[in-house]
Parts: sequence; structure tokens; C-alpha cells
Amino acid sequence: MPTTPLILLLSGSLRAGSSNETVLRTAQALAAEGAAPVRTQRYEGLGALPHFNPDEDTDPLPPPVAALRAAIAGASGVLVCTPEYAGSLPGSFKNLLDWTVGGTEICDKPVAWVNAAAPGRGGGAEAALRTVLGYTGAAIVEEACVRIPVAGEPLSPAGLLTAPTALTRLTAALTTLATATTVPEGG
Repeated sequence: MPTTPLILLLSGSLRAGSSNETVLRTAQALAAEGAAPVRTQRYEGLGALPHFNPDEDTDPLPPPVAALRAAIAGASGVLVCTPEYAGSLPGSFKNLLDWTVGGTEICDKPVAWVNAAAPGRGGGAEAALRTVLGYTGAAIVEEACVRIPVAGEPLSPAGLLTAPTALTRLTAALTTLATATTVPEGG
């Protein structure tokens, strides 16, 4: 029997109460409820990553970097939700992506993103994601890249999205990403 794909959820925000975190917590809840044929794992080490330094991109890796790469390696696919700062990716998230360049864990891995920005915003972050993920060799799953504006959307008491359109689009993105994955050996 095939193993359910594991999707690693990467937030590009360090802000408490981030709409990007809301999207990813909702994705995690949808997967747990069986709405999408995936398991999920949220990566929570963004703030602990050291500043990227090519001199430190050698064995042994700094422990937070080794943990990031292990999380990516153990996942079948990756779903990103990041804000846009100053027309591009937040520096902390770009730093995370910089640490993936020296490894092969994300190469050929199915990756998609959810843009949670208000209409007309977030295009710079999407363009930067496309460039950097393309450089790392990630397999961008275009059909799973969606826009789900979150600002002003009602939330459940647990802080999850409740709008039917948002839930449908997020479920479809997870399902599409799942179909593009292959489960790693032993996963």
C-alpha cells in the first residue's frame, strides 16, 4: 500500500499572528481531517537559522541547517507561504532558501506556494520564489501555486481560515501537490 505523501509547510514569516502561518495551520488541519490526501509537517526553525555563510556550508553543518535539510529530504513535497517585504522575499526566508542551494535535498522536489497577500500584492515574492527555487532545481508545480487573500477573512476560534472558497483552493493546492510527489524510501 502506498504511503501518504508528506508535505513540508514552510512559512516565510517570523511574525506572531502572521496570515502566512494562518494559511499553513489551515493546510495542516485540512490534511489532518482527510480533506487532502497528504500528511503535513510545519517547519518552525526559520528564526534559528544562522546567517548564510558559504564557509559554513560544509560538514558538519550548523545544527539548525542540518535540521532544515533533513526536513526537506524527508518530505515528498514542499508548500511555501511567505509575505512580500520591499517587493521581494523577507530576508529571513531568503536566508532559508540560500541554505538549500548547497544541498541536493530540494532538487527535483515538487514545490508550490500560496500567496496570501491582498489582491494586487505579493507578485514580487512570487517572482523571487520562482527565481530562487528554479536555481535550486526544485520542481515547481504551477497548478498548485494559488492566491488565497487572507486579510479580513473570518477565522475559526482556533485561528484557521473558514471561508469556503479559501478552504477549497487550499485543499486543491494540497491535492495537486500530492499528485506530483513521490514518497521517499522509508517515508
